[in-house]
Amino acid sequence: MYNMKRLVSLSLIMIFAASQQTQLIAQSKKHKPVPIILDTDIGPDYDDVGAVAVLHALADKGEAKPLAIIASNKNKLVAPTINILNTYFGRPDLPIGAPKAADAPDHGAVQQWPELLVSKYPHTVKSTDEVPDAVELYRKLLAAQPDKSVTIVTVGFLTNLANLLSSPPDQYSKLNGRALIAKKVKRLVSMAGKFPAGREYNVFIDSIASEKVFMHWPTPLIYSGFEIGEKIITGKQLINNQNIVNSPVKDAFAKAMTYWKGDDKGRHSWDQSAVLVAVRGTSPYYRVQRGHIVLKGGNNEWKNDPKGMQSYIIEEMPVEEVRAEIEALMMHQPSAQ
Repeated sequence: MYNMKRLVSLSLIMIFAASQQTQLIAQSKKHKPVPIILDTDIGPDYDDVGAVAVLHALADKGEAKPLAIIASNKNKLVAPTINILNTYFGRPDLPIGAPKAADAPDHGAVQQWPELLVSKYPHTVKSTDEVPDAVELYRKLLAAQPDKSVTIVTVGFLTNLANLLSSPPDQYSKLNGRALIAKKVKRLVSMAGKFPAGREYNVFIDSIASEKVFMHWPTPLIYSGFEIGEKIITGKQLINNQNIVNSPVKDAFAKAMTYWKGDDKGRHSWDQSAVLVAVRGTSPYYRVQRGHIVLKGGNNEWKNDPKGMQSYIIEEMPVEEVRAEIEALMMHQPSAQ
């Protein structure tokens, strides 16, 4: 009887140890940093600054591995602004790209917060003209990554991704753009559209590029629609935090929040919510509706399809809880400070 009990105890110990090992493996997989490229129009709005801050905060937590921040806006202050933020968060050499075409979007910020940042903070990039072409940088980075590993999150115009889809083989890869994306990209998260139907700035500002991307993108695509970020108001806690000093994130919000009526209470977090989903996934924040987008000019509709490769997110967690998580990430300070 004693030997039987001993065998049962040993068996239970072995089962428990195996269970613990399985859990540890699952946790290690779950917490493996997400290789990610952020594509941003940083300039016309300032929630992009919050999105860059969220990305760096998640990287410092070991949840994300930023590969680059690529602009879809060729305004001369865009790359210097990105460089300022990367430098502040301890990643001054993080690659930056921007579109070079004559007809690429060129938008400044009416609140002039980029001008404030470049006058106050250190940066080695003096003009967007200095950084590599967006598509060339995409191709170089993607070609060097493991298959099906990269998450792209776009929070601006779809210009770069449309050009990437059309790109020919080059010195970095023998594959054309669509084939390279299919081989290397795990998923695309896009702050675009309004669901289940509506009109949204990132889509209609370059509607031709938007339609091309949404019709031909070869990997799973998740939309974080206008209606998601519209309800998540952040910034006030950030600018009122007296422990945060000499922060380009705080300074950008503090200056911009005085410009538009109502922004004194905070700014909509369209871009931050997309980055959060790109790194952490949809659950527990959101559930998804599968299907595909249908564009009509700058407007969008949705067609449900349980087998569709596209989906849009729907609120699951209370908005205030999501807001608190995003604002906490926006207030993250570099460890060196």
